Amino acid sequence: QVQLVESGGGWVQAGGSLRLSCAASGVAFRSFNIGWFRQAPGKDREFVAAIRWSDSRIICADSVKGRFTVSRDNAKNTVYLQMNSLKPEDTAVYYCAADPRPWVPVLSNELAQYDCWGQGTQVTVSS
Repeated sequence: QVQLVESGGGWVQAGGSLRLSCAASGVAFRSFNIGWFRQAPGKDREFVAAIRWSDSRIICADSVKGRFTVSRDNAKNTVYLQMNSLKPEDTAVYYCAADPRPWVPVLSNELAQYDCWGQGTQVTVSS
C-alpha cells in the first residue's frame, strides 16, 4: 500500500504561486495514478487534478485549467502540484491520494476512486 504525505502549503497573495509536493512511501509508487483534491471550509472535497502512472498524462478540473499542472518524479517517489495565478477561491486544504489499483489506464476524477489519502496541506490565498 502507498502512504502519502503532502507539503508545500502556505499563505500567498492572489496572483502568486505555490508548489505542493506529495511524497510517497511503500511499494511500486510508479504504478499508481495520483490525484489531487481540495476541501474548502464548509464545502465538499473536490477534484483538482490527476496524473497517470504510465505516461504522466494529466487531467484538471475546469476551475484550475491553465493555472495548475501536475508532474511526477518517480525516482523521488514524489508528485507535484504547481499552482500559478492563485485566486482567493483556491483557498482550501489540499490532499493527494492514490488510485489503489496499479497500472490502471483510465485516469479518474472521481473522489470515490481514490484511497491512501495524505493528511492534507493548507493553502491560503489572500486578496
